[in-house]
Order: sequence, then structure tokens, then C-alpha cells
Amino acid sequence: MRSAPVGYREVGPSVVQITMEDRVHKNTFTDQLITGLSDAFARVRADERCKAVVLTGYGTYFASGGTKESLLQIQERRISFTDSDIYSLALDCPVPVISAMQGHGIGGGFAMGLFSDFLVLSQESIYTTNFMKYGFTPGMGATLILPKKLGFSLAQEMLLSAKTYYGRELRERGVPFPVLPRADVLPHALELAETLAEKPRISLVTLKDHLVAELRAELPRCIEREVAMHEKTFHQPEVRDLITSHYTGG
Repeated sequence: MRSAPVGYREVGPSVVQITMEDRVHKNTFTDQLITGLSDAFARVRADERCKAVVLTGYGTYFASGGTKESLLQIQERRISFTDSDIYSLALDCPVPVISAMQGHGIGGGFAMGLFSDFLVLSQESIYTTNFMKYGFTPGMGATLILPKKLGFSLAQEMLLSAKTYYGRELRERGVPFPVLPRADVLPHALELAETLAEKPRISLVTLKDHLVAELRAELPRCIEREVAMHEKTFHQPEVRDLITSHYTGG
């Protein structure tokens, strides 16, 4: 039997590890992965014992963004990326979330990770917001969270160019997150989660609410603007051709 695409495990007192492990689809946003992530974060929300979450992937993949099928469905106006809100799961989670991005973060997968409260990147992995590679403007809140977390200049470069960066290149560009050998990413994140779990839960929840209040308020307005840009850019015949011929995941 194929294993569940999202694993949920209590790895210590008050610490939960959510692992995306859809090896068949390389952690692209299939319906099963989306449902698994939504269910996992719902469990966290309902668990009054949980104080910290570590979100990670498997092997060389963290999260690979939209599937080819879903991108074509958006292009055909059959669905919208707003039909699911996995991009905001970490932001809306009441307790701190650490994205242990031990593997590649591609397109919406990278943006989703950035909405966590803490990030740990892998020096060997690639990170990209490759929306414009296919000719359409970014979604998933990427136009908000990249400037917030990476700084305007690097975010503008990543979003407009759709270039791919190794973690070690982003470290050289001064990203304000640990960039470690892949094997050290998850242990570092778990150690940080244990440190967080030493604090009272109500204090963690209260402070996170304060720290992310503006981001939570800004995100819906940003999503509206991204959807409006999609109306202008996503439905071009050229975009369908680019998705069909050049899609490599994310």
C-alpha cells in the first residue's frame, strides 16, 4: 500500500513534526497532499498540548508547488489557487511553525515554507519562485511573503527572473535564516522546537498573534491582487504552451 502523503508525529513533549512525503509526485500540491496538510494543521489547532510544529519534506524534496494538471486547470479558468489555502496554514497556526526545508522548495512550495515563523534551508537544495518561467504572475501570497522575509531586492529578482538558487547562494546573498548541510536541517529545527516548547503555550500563542498580526491582515488583500494579475496573465495561449512544454514541477 502507498503510504499517506503527509505524516504526523509527536517527536517530543509538545512538539509535532508534519512530514510531506508524497514520493510518487515529489511533494507537488496534489489533492491528497493538500488534504493531508490541512488535516495535520487542524490536529495541531485542536491539540492544547502542542507548542511548536516542525514542517519538513523527504529526501531531496521539501515542496514542489502546483501540479501540471492544476496549472492547466487554472489556465482554463476551471479552478483558482485560492480554492485551497495551504499557503496560509503555517501563518494561521496558533503556535510557532518551523519550516525545515531540507529539500527543494519550488514555486508555491517555497512560498508556503516562507509563511512559517522560522526557516532552515539546505545548502545543497534549490529554491525558486518559478511562476514567471511559465509566463504567469506569482500566486500563493508569494508577492507578499518574499519581500517580507528575503528583502525587496532579492525578492524582486527571484519573482521577476524565476531563476533557481542553491541554498548556499542564498546564504551568500545574506538571507536571514540558517543555511545548513541537508543532514543538519531537521535536527537543527527540532532543537529549536524543543527550545520553544520550554515556554508556556499561552505566551507563545499570544506573542505569535502579535508578531504576525500585520501579515495576517495584509495577506487577503495581497491574494486579491494576485488573483487580479492572474486574470490578466494566466489565460494567455502562450502560458498554456509553456506549461505543456516546460513543466518540471512547481
